Amino acid sequence: MLLKPPDHITARERCSIVRLALTDFRCYEQLKLGADSRPVVLTGPNGAGKTNILEAISFLAPGRGLRRARMQDVTRNDKMLNSSPGILRWAISTTLETSTGNIKIGTGFENTGNGEDGGRRVVRLDESNANSHAMLGEVLAIVWLLPEMDRLFTGNAEARRRFLDRLVAAFDPKHITRLNNYTQAMRERTRLLRDDQAGLRNLDMDWVSALEQRMVESGIALAAARWSFVSRLGSACKLVVGSFPAAGLSLIGDVETWLDQYAALEAEDCFRTALSESRVPDREAGGALIGPHRSDFAVTHLSKNQPAAICSTGEQKALLISIVLAHARLVALDRGVPPLLLMDEIVAHLDAERRAALFDEICSIGAQAWMTGTDRTLFNDLGDRAQYFHVENAIVHTV
Repeated sequence: MLLKPPDHITARERCSIVRLALTDFRCYEQLKLGADSRPVVLTGPNGAGKTNILEAISFLAPGRGLRRARMQDVTRNDKMLNSSPGILRWAISTTLETSTGNIKIGTGFENTGNGEDGGRRVVRLDESNANSHAMLGEVLAIVWLLPEMDRLFTGNAEARRRFLDRLVAAFDPKHITRLNNYTQAMRERTRLLRDDQAGLRNLDMDWVSALEQRMVESGIALAAARWSFVSRLGSACKLVVGSFPAAGLSLIGDVETWLDQYAALEAEDCFRTALSESRVPDREAGGALIGPHRSDFAVTHLSKNQPAAICSTGEQKALLISIVLAHARLVALDRGVPPLLLMDEIVAHLDAERRAALFDEICSIGAQAWMTGTDRTLFNDLGDRAQYFHVENAIVHTV
């Protein structure tokens, strides 16, 4: 039986998964799970299937999920790979409780026998087919934290851009469209430059210029959206949450510099000129050397005035959690509901004070956070503010 959610989680604030069903997803042949709007705690041994549940939920957002897996690799077993065209290899269905009523969301991978993964992603919203999985971002916002992200600040810039773009998309669903438009134009331009074997002499320059114009328009819009968002998130991050440190945020890149120095139209001119002048170097490099796809997301530990990259591992994790909590508050303020939070092994290496601060902030925001761990006792401070499930051998039991 489901317990009544705490009184502080109002109908206005609620955006929660109350039913989750998986079919042939990873280790799950079939899974049906009922929940309420409170945070969800999934505990059990390593390899039991906890993270697979979080990954399934992450497919309710646009993109390739929290593991960035190929669609066919998510299928439970090999026999589904040879299924007939039109058959779903795997499927996820949910009922989402919102302030305006329940919404049914379904997604899966349909076998077509062609395409990069031998099929296509399908999405249904309230029993109707959606034009694109990008439409999922209009329905709900999802952000995740994984153990491998603990060293996000010392890794490559691409991982930080992906993290930032996921935050922006949860705040502004149109960001995914901007990102896709820019990426498609950039890849097509790269292909044209790469395939020409005559030193650009045989290229259709009108077509190259048209692609560069698409890159300029979508790229400036993409960078401007990041710029505006980072400014707002940076203000929210300066408000310290419990024992979590305040984070300073900034963007580093040529396009960001142009936006800082010039009006948008002048920044477009700078970008257009740079692309035109870099065709030969880009051809030799196998990709564009200038653009928002090369920008970086920089984070500073404010009280120490120290780049996150040289902070201790524990401080880096605390900064990452601080940013995600600030983001959740910002999304709740702007969209009226907080995002879903997927937090894999989130309490590992957190002391008791920071665990309590994390739980208090999640509940204060009213977010439904799905959290995993191996030790149930580390979640004791949540008490009846959360609901608990034990996962073992791909079987889920209510605790």
